[in-house]
Amino acid sequence: MSHCLAVIGGSGLYDIDGIENVEELVIDTPYGAPSDAVRRATISGSDATLLFLPRHGRGHRIPPHAINYRANICALKMLGASHVLSISATGSMKESIAPGDLVVVDQFIDLTKRRISTFFDEGVAAHVAFAEPICPVLAEALKGAARRVLDQDGPGLHAGGTYVCIEGPQFSTRAESRVYRSWGVDLVGMTNMPEAKLAREAQLPYATLGLATDYDCWHESEEAVDVTAVVARVKTMVGHAQSILLELGKHLPDPTASPAHRALEGAIMTTSLTADKQVELQWLVGEKA
Repeated sequence: MSHCLAVIGGSGLYDIDGIENVEELVIDTPYGAPSDAVRRATISGSDATLLFLPRHGRGHRIPPHAINYRANICALKMLGASHVLSISATGSMKESIAPGDLVVVDQFIDLTKRRISTFFDEGVAAHVAFAEPICPVLAEALKGAARRVLDQDGPGLHAGGTYVCIEGPQFSTRAESRVYRSWGVDLVGMTNMPEAKLAREAQLPYATLGLATDYDCWHESEEAVDVTAVVARVKTMVGHAQSILLELGKHLPDPTASPAHRALEGAIMTTSLTADKQVELQWLVGEKA
């Protein structure tokens, strides 16, 4: 079975080196246009297929709260994605996760407020299981890829961590940052929700590689986070992220082993869909409902 890794790039990751046979695909979805054209390519030296979508659009045009998350996930699924990897700049909430370190996330806390977080809204109700929001099979493959490409003098790699997703686009207040710390979270960011929820509804294995760019504002001995510092740190980390995603693309696990694979089995409560809703969800549920 051929697999296809879809990579959603965050701040600072707009292009990928080490790919060939690149084609740019402009696609529309029932939810509108995704953040940008999707690039489809093969990974150099292999037949592995890669889809790449810059989450904020090229030129970083779209703030976190305004991203069309539904269109992004739908477009990747329609183009044949079998797995989704999020590359995300984040703030570290723990002293042990130093700026420059990488974290393979395993849990989320969603504090977003204004974003559409489901494909199942008016006219259809569905409730997917989400206790383990990251695909454990894909996360293990991601950790393995990272260990193979990072040298001893490279950044620290943390196998597991909780990511709290805030609405943004402002950074946290110091009081908010201290509250998140009291919860024991590892990272703070603005983009992985509702992205991870939508990937699960689309039955796509999803994993996150968090790039720790700063200590947020809880760390009294560090400067408060600002966008200049974040961009500077991301630039130093992009090369590692690219090497890891290319290695992962060559060693993707069987998607049928993921809890996402049958996420919709028994989840859709509505007994029949209207004709309009059937058309909207054709890409997802086919003719089943």
